[in-house]
Amino acid sequence: MTSRRAGQPRPASLRVLTAVPICDGHDSAIVTINYELVQHGIEVIYLGYHRSVRDIVRAAIQEDVQAVGISSYNGGHVEFFSEVIASLQDAGADHIGVFGGGGGTFSKADARLLKTRGVDRIFFPGTSLAEISDWITTSYAPPGRAPTRRRSSRTPAKDDLQLAQTLTGLEQHQLEFSVADRHSTPCPVVGISGPGGAGKTTLIDELALRFLKAHPDARLAILSHDPSLPAGGALLGDRACLVYAHHDRVFLRSLATRGTSGGLARCTSACLQLLRHAGFAAVLVETTGIGQEDLPFDEELVDRTVLVLSPDYGSRLQLQKIAMLEVADLVVVNKSDLPGARTARAELEQRLEIDNGHTQLITTVAKRHADPGVDQLFEAIFLKHERLVTNPRGSRVAR
Repeated sequence: MTSRRAGQPRPASLRVLTAVPICDGHDSAIVTINYELVQHGIEVIYLGYHRSVRDIVRAAIQEDVQAVGISSYNGGHVEFFSEVIASLQDAGADHIGVFGGGGGTFSKADARLLKTRGVDRIFFPGTSLAEISDWITTSYAPPGRAPTRRRSSRTPAKDDLQLAQTLTGLEQHQLEFSVADRHSTPCPVVGISGPGGAGKTTLIDELALRFLKAHPDARLAILSHDPSLPAGGALLGDRACLVYAHHDRVFLRSLATRGTSGGLARCTSACLQLLRHAGFAAVLVETTGIGQEDLPFDEELVDRTVLVLSPDYGSRLQLQKIAMLEVADLVVVNKSDLPGARTARAELEQRLEIDNGHTQLITTVAKRHADPGVDQLFEAIFLKHERLVTNPRGSRVAR
């Protein structure tokens, strides 16, 4: 068996979106199946439960998945699956397969009817996890598939489907992006990082809500990262934690690191270059949970950097080891309702004053509705940029 060298890109991975329909909160089965698929080297974008057809189709297109898996334990499954198929066709995305199952909900007659409407397979109780995983891998990523020829895209994508497919080309290193129009104005990119569990995703969701309210005619892009496991699969679960980022004016793409350390993927720079010129007013890029030594962003990659911490970062000695504190434009103490938050703020103020004296420190409770700290963060990111002002059309104007 040939081993993969360090730094060498992983082969293109099979990407599958999984979800539970609206008015259905039974997620234990799909969570178990997700883990099994990840262990088989599949990248699983988990959308969560209580999701509408519109949510599922929008996410499947933006993530450019090969298939959608739906776990349904409620009635109305025939109509729901049928509407998913029809909506994918209407969006020009009928190349995305659909499969599913759900306890004793489905009858044999239901499965036969859904097969005629375009559903690839319905799994019944008693089917082993290994059989499900093997069928998905065989059906949607057959071995020996010829690689796509490397090509060049000279203009930004015009819609979500084309944009998503272009991002996939960049991710698989089969496409190079260059901006043909040198006069096109790129939008600002904000990098958000921090250790796992600090609440980065919830904070981004709240920022998305404020962006949508402040700019009713503009679109926001979010590039989210999650780590790949040694088997090659990944659970890309940020969509399941988001509420406001499911809006039609938000484009969200999940990336697996695919063996790259430091919080980002090898293709992140190229993907951000594309998103900068794709007509968005701003781009937020979230890293995986980072370590003390990681510095994921450079000046050419993002315009502003935000480090998100929780009060339980450890002792003051541990605080001295966080390299990103020396370069972040904004430092956020999230979950500031937890014990120790006041001490954490005092220690961080001292550390930042010693380092540079110009980094702004903000405390937030992202899970709290209308949190004033998140309001302050939004203003600091989007309204007080040192050199740039973002207008609703997405252009950048020098002050």
